[in-house]
Amino acid sequence: MVVKGEESDKILELFLKIGLDERTARNTIANNKVTARGGNLVSGLESSLPGLVTANLTAVIHEAALADGCDRTIGNLLYTVATKYPANALVHRPKLLEYLVSSKIKTPAQLEASFSFLSNVASEDFKLKEFEEACGVGVEVSLEEIKQTVNEIFEENKAVILERRYRTNVGELLGSIRKKHSWADPKIAKPSEEELNPFSIFPAPEDNIKVHTEVFFSNGSVLRCCNTRERLDNHLKVTGGRVFTRFPPEPNGYLHIGHAKAMFVDFGLTKERGGCCYLRYDDTNPETEKKEYITHIEEIVQWMGREPFKITYTSDYFQDLYELAVELIRRGHAYVDHQTPEEIKEYREKKMNSPWRDRPISESLKLFDDMKRGLIEEGKATLRMKQDMQSDNFNMFDLIAYRIMASVYLLDFILICIYPSYDYAYCIVDSLENITHSLCTLEFETRRASYYWLLHVLDLYQPYVWEYSRLNVTNTVMSKRKLNYIVTNKYVDGWDDPRLMTLAGLRRRGVTSTAINCFVRGIGITRSDCSMIRLDRLEYHIREELNKTAPRVLVVLHPLKVIIYSSSLDSFFKTVVITNLEAGSILDLDAKKWPDAQADDTSAFYKVPFLNVVYIERSDFRMKDSKDYYGLAPGKSALLRYAFPIKCTDVILADDKETVLEIRAEYDPSKKNKPKNPAELDDWLADLNPNSKVVVPAAYEVPSLRNAVVGDTFQFERLGYFTVDKDSTAEKLVFNRTVTLKGFRPMS
Repeated sequence: MVVKGEESDKILELFLKIGLDERTARNTIANNKVTARGGNLVSGLESSLPGLVTANLTAVIHEAALADGCDRTIGNLLYTVATKYPANALVHRPKLLEYLVSSKIKTPAQLEASFSFLSNVASEDFKLKEFEEACGVGVEVSLEEIKQTVNEIFEENKAVILERRYRTNVGELLGSIRKKHSWADPKIAKPSEEELNPFSIFPAPEDNIKVHTEVFFSNGSVLRCCNTRERLDNHLKVTGGRVFTRFPPEPNGYLHIGHAKAMFVDFGLTKERGGCCYLRYDDTNPETEKKEYITHIEEIVQWMGREPFKITYTSDYFQDLYELAVELIRRGHAYVDHQTPEEIKEYREKKMNSPWRDRPISESLKLFDDMKRGLIEEGKATLRMKQDMQSDNFNMFDLIAYRIMASVYLLDFILICIYPSYDYAYCIVDSLENITHSLCTLEFETRRASYYWLLHVLDLYQPYVWEYSRLNVTNTVMSKRKLNYIVTNKYVDGWDDPRLMTLAGLRRRGVTSTAINCFVRGIGITRSDCSMIRLDRLEYHIREELNKTAPRVLVVLHPLKVIIYSSSLDSFFKTVVITNLEAGSILDLDAKKWPDAQADDTSAFYKVPFLNVVYIERSDFRMKDSKDYYGLAPGKSALLRYAFPIKCTDVILADDKETVLEIRAEYDPSKKNKPKNPAELDDWLADLNPNSKVVVPAAYEVPSLRNAVVGDTFQFERLGYFTVDKDSTAEKLVFNRTVTLKGFRPMS
């Protein structure tokens, strides 16, 4: 079947309607060589008959009466029928298609079983009961059943899994699951190896003898950086062959959610491999560092459930770094430079060597000693690495190794005033701490050349370096520099402001560390740069966690008073008495803390008082009703949560005849008349929402909330998840909204 022009467009439209992606649809139409026999498709035999897939798929779609379209799942099954259906059983194809359209056969495994059954009966009659049994029709395998089976198989193979760890044969385990649940949706029980173990991409420490990277120089030479066998053996002797990583935050601000991903990678790899992860403070810039930040980092790391092998500081190695800098000068790979920052920038842009680049080694040694002893003014000299000013990589343009700073520190009881740069220190400290896997985000990829160049010229052990994509979340500020700016300039109320994506802010908002860790694990460890993760992915994990842990309570943020009258009264303007409720009495009704609360579990319920004055959300009342509205309106009934249906009988308006002062209603104590239920910018500061902080001063809550303490989290029914803020007092509770429910409900 050769199709062209308008006919081709029509067939393309037909294929798209059943959910085929456009590429597959176009390739199908253009296919001129398919497997065929006797004009019908069978696997393994090639024919030059053109367009048989197109012809068969078109016929199958019309035979199934789905020319107007169907969902993608059924469409994929139709495509399989068109390409694999047994040629000897064409007479039974309409019957099979009935099962597909009605979703009685809905998985590839069931479809393959049907092909096998029908090919065996060929054109003979068969009993539908036998066919359905053979294809698993009506067999439903729930997610809970699969989870239970997975747990059982894990327990059966636990000893082997723990022994082999990431070398476990996952295929065998999945095969065991499929064997027990032949008709289960394979997508549920078929995670990728990376989903099962995202750390499987990393090599073992003993493989660090292999080439790590190649450093290209402008003279055409190439440096292939790797460890010698002797150097690697010495390293493995110290580490015992274990994985060593480090989480190296700079103590110049609070950690944000991007650091959660870094912690997942660094701590996660060592946990998975039975190794060690340092918490190392990169304290090479005293002008921006504070004790507050160091204390915060250690606290948040612990809150995130991460356990450092050891807490270290780059400054712990300042003596080693200084001695190695002297050795670097002696080997002719560093020099003291007197250019100003502006001159260095200009010369780098023009790829020009510094006038002091080729000064004698002895002179640089003397000047570097003068720098250390404070004999040279701040800003008058730096120590620069002699790399390659003509390189295509700007991170090889003679990077600064040391600079003079007014902030001094003691080194072996000698007062010195030089500080190492990040580019000089971090790779050396990685080596000194025997880090096996130096893991960082992709913006550091261009630094890999200078990283290995420095370790190579100093004859130091070289870790395996691997970069992954940084975490970017939509509509959020993630840069620590920008976060510092909006905190310092009081755009927000501090580093732990609940509106920020700092981990302290998220914690104060009521987000759990479990939800954050699930979120970053779900993202994975990819090298896809510039990827933007939607905020709702994080919110999904927050809801999943809080749905299990946050008890339900009834709260009204914007109260509207409803006075309930007994239907037996003649007038609304007499003393109100509900005939089946004594004056002043209260009905304590049971309300669920959890959606799956069992009736016999008293701890899963709390009491909601019901009396003749109740409060509802303003948005739950309209003066004009409509078909798509399920709230309260004049003459209309609505169900009060956990209570009774009420019917609006009158509305008291203010003098302006618009403002609702009071709603009067009757309630149905029998509950018989139950109503229906409702089915990154350049000018980034301009993108800040000035109204992101909404204070609701007069919300009404149930009495059970009176004893809530800071950190307690609740689901305010129909509104979202809220947590008690640290600004709360005994007289007035303050709640932060953690996240809305799945369908966003505005707070104002």
